[in-house]
Amino acid sequence: MSADPQKRIRLRLKLKADIVMGPGKADVLRSIRDTGSISAAGRLTGMSYKRIWELVNRMNRDYREPLVETNTGGTHGGGAALTPMGEKVLATYEKIMTNTSRAINKEMSLLTRLANGNE
Repeated sequence: MSADPQKRIRLRLKLKADIVMGPGKADVLRSIRDTGSISAAGRLTGMSYKRIWELVNRMNRDYREPLVETNTGGTHGGGAALTPMGEKVLATYEKIMTNTSRAINKEMSLLTRLANGNE
C-alpha cells in the first residue's frame, strides 16, 4: 500500500463543457516549471514533444491568460516558463489534490485493506 494516498488519486476537474484540468496537464505544467523546456518536459513526463505542445496550446486558449510562455531557439536555445497565471493554476490544482487526499484518506485506507483481504 502506498504511503501517500494522493499518488493513487487521479482527479479531473471539468471547469466548463470543454475545459478540463487533470493530472496530465498538471504534470505538463509542473515539468515545464521544473525544466524550463518543452522538450525536457516531454522526456520527464513520457509524452511526445507534439503532445506537450498540444496540451500547452490548449491550456493557453482555455484560460483568460496564457499559462505557459515560450521563447524560440537560437544560439542560446529556446525555453518555456509558467506565467503567473500558470503558477496560480498549478498551485490551485495541487491544493485541491492535497485537500481531496486528506478528505478521503481514511476511506481509501479501508478500501485498500478490503481489496487486499486485510479487513
